[in-house]
Amino acid sequence: MAKIIKMAAFDLDGTIADTIPFSIEAFRRAVSPYAGRVLSDYEILQTFGVNEVGMIKAVVNDRFEDALNDFYKIYEELHEKCPAPYEGIIRIFDLLDSKGIKTALITGKGKRAAEITLGRLGLTNRFCDVETGLEERPSKTDAILNLLEKYELKKNEFYYVGDAVSDVVSSRDAGVTCLSAAWGSCADTESLKKENANHIFLTTAELYDLFLSC
Repeated sequence: MAKIIKMAAFDLDGTIADTIPFSIEAFRRAVSPYAGRVLSDYEILQTFGVNEVGMIKAVVNDRFEDALNDFYKIYEELHEKCPAPYEGIIRIFDLLDSKGIKTALITGKGKRAAEITLGRLGLTNRFCDVETGLEERPSKTDAILNLLEKYELKKNEFYYVGDAVSDVVSSRDAGVTCLSAAWGSCADTESLKKENANHIFLTTAELYDLFLSC
């Protein structure tokens, strides 16, 4: 018997589009002058989990707002490197629409960065709900619980699609199933297999087939 799903929420970076590489570069270019050193990929990745405001505050003390404004400018300029979602993503969204399954977005990005990306990808009005990140702490578990309450959903009626191990953990903490998107250039496939072996998808076509059976 097919599982009845009423909502699928998607992560943004690395799940819907290949935005992580240029996001790292935008952060490095914008924030390094204020940090007084060239930030490494490792330093930048260590700030992931909170939104861009929290990320920048983690490494910059003075002129924080200047660094943030520079980030948004460079981020938007570099977005030309990623003009469209991954192949097959829109097909999945269309399938969900045809089945009456609500599609939401849960991202660690802040509101402004999310708006830039959704606009550039042509997805501004695609989601029934958009939950963005906080500067103080990771918030995806809370975002999932918010959607469950708002739309009066049972936990087994909800999927979260994300590319990171942290997405698996957040979903588990909220009591829902995470579908691990391992098709992106930055996906840690081996770690995802260890954490979520029964729900890993190497291509968008595999995820499409899963939703086709719902």
